[in-house]
Amino acid sequence: MTEKMTVGRRPLLMAAAATMGVLLAPTAAYAAQKAPAKPGGEDPVRALDRAAHPLRSTEPGPDTADLRPLGAMIGDATVVGLGEATHGSHEFFTLKERVFRFLVEEKGFTTFALEIGWPSGVLIDEYIRSGRGNALQIVQQALGGSPFGREEFLHLVEWMREYNRRRPGRPVRFMGDDIGAPRVGDAFFARVTGYVGQHFPKLLSRFNELYTGLRPLDDAIAYLGGPLATRQRLAVNAQRALELLEGQRGQGGEEFEWTVQHARSLAQTAAFLSHDFDDAKSVDAAELFRDQLMAENIVWWQRHTGQRMLLSAHDQHVAYVSADPEMYAKVQGAFLRETLGKSYLAIGTTFGQGSFLSEATSLQSPWTKFTVGAAAPGSNEYTLGRVRHHDFFLDTRSAPAPARTWLDTGRPTRQIGTAYPCPLETVAIGRSFDLLFHLHRVQAADMLP
Repeated sequence: MTEKMTVGRRPLLMAAAATMGVLLAPTAAYAAQKAPAKPGGEDPVRALDRAAHPLRSTEPGPDTADLRPLGAMIGDATVVGLGEATHGSHEFFTLKERVFRFLVEEKGFTTFALEIGWPSGVLIDEYIRSGRGNALQIVQQALGGSPFGREEFLHLVEWMREYNRRRPGRPVRFMGDDIGAPRVGDAFFARVTGYVGQHFPKLLSRFNELYTGLRPLDDAIAYLGGPLATRQRLAVNAQRALELLEGQRGQGGEEFEWTVQHARSLAQTAAFLSHDFDDAKSVDAAELFRDQLMAENIVWWQRHTGQRMLLSAHDQHVAYVSADPEMYAKVQGAFLRETLGKSYLAIGTTFGQGSFLSEATSLQSPWTKFTVGAAAPGSNEYTLGRVRHHDFFLDTRSAPAPARTWLDTGRPTRQIGTAYPCPLETVAIGRSFDLLFHLHRVQAADMLP
């Protein structure tokens, strides 16, 4: 699940912003802001120039010489969060494949984690490990309707499958760290009840009873139309099923632990959908819960498998600091830093201009191409666009002092999720991310056939 499930204040804010033209043209106060050097101080652009490393391409390929400094910046981090300033730009998606492939080959990474439901991640992971099925059909089933049902992610999945075919002794893996709906389906419930029926047959009738009413949960929007009290009762039942299965620990091995995690995903989804999405405070609580559980799923996978991971999500979810604290009191990156310490590293992204796919303010809107022009003075993107490199990356932690001062100051920044128009966010890059990629121009991602 992505921001698509958010049905509280945010759409109202988006509608208001669109009505007032906030995103169609900068306000006078915003346009009047500049990024001059402090009197007697160094121009931040000159300092950023010294910190920036040129990025030769966002397209995956064999030549990764320009990414070597990136490997040194990442160091020994076991989980690297790589964000995206839009949920629908070709260059952000291909950059992620290029970086992941570099990390696999040069840094020993093996897992690509994506901001999709755990069950969808399981489908893709089984395909890239076994080769059973058709890549396009698997991606359509797992990602269709989400921001990631795009040609770029099909290409990534195909590369991962080919890598595993060539190197079966060190397979790469794919995981989804998010809520399971809307593509849970009865088959995923059967992963839990089938295991229980085989190993703990006396408990099967109780599991079937606890999942009645929640199962199959294949349409989250329709499910949210049900009574709140019913959704809350079913969430309690899903949690009871999880606890009942956890109570059998000691009687099972690896398959048992994965089945517990499947049951945990069902309980997480039910708990998320038990919030009152007509109440603003409840929406805020749901968003906080979602980021917390995404972090918990990442930590479970990393600790259970011992694998180094690239976490792909929106900038907002990999950052340390929320750009919208009213709605996102605490974000996944902050939870991960608390739990993993410096073993977690956050990479943000920005772009100067270009196009992307997004939806209008309605939950049922089609994906549409939007285009934005050059960033206005006073924004983070405006100053980054003055750096001498067309595309580049930098380490915010080791940048020269004038650059760090500039990076640690909040400024208007594009943070575009699954609905557009949306308000500009105030982002302090240096406080939010360890590293930053800036792209001069992006274009809309390619739709699946």
